Amino acid sequence: QVQLVESGGGLVQAGGSRRLSCAASGNIFRINAMGWYRQAPGKQRELVAAITSGSTNYADSVKGRFTISRDNAKNTMYLSMNSLKPEDTAVYYCNWLVVTTDMVLYNSWGQGTQVTVSS
Repeated sequence: QVQLVESGGGLVQAGGSRRLSCAASGNIFRINAMGWYRQAPGKQRELVAAITSGSTNYADSVKGRFTISRDNAKNTMYLSMNSLKPEDTAVYYCNWLVVTTDMVLYNSWGQGTQVTVSS
């Protein structure tokens, strides 16, 4: 199995910044895709940013403000969020699609971390 642990959420004022981290543990052979999702109250979970095959993609609502990155040595993924808006308030989840050392395709989710942006 692969476990993901998120950190970095909290309360931030509009216009402020926050960096989320997602640390992985387990028997990872290859990472096929990595992403950050968010879910606001009463809304569906949406993809915010992703890394696939070395390319990054962003939802239109966060382009130019959020940056997804990874540190392979630390097996950690980050989401740097700048110019935060109240509408960015949500629970943020990390997701990795990996192949384990047993050659099993595994889709792993973090537990979620709350980000609240006050106006």
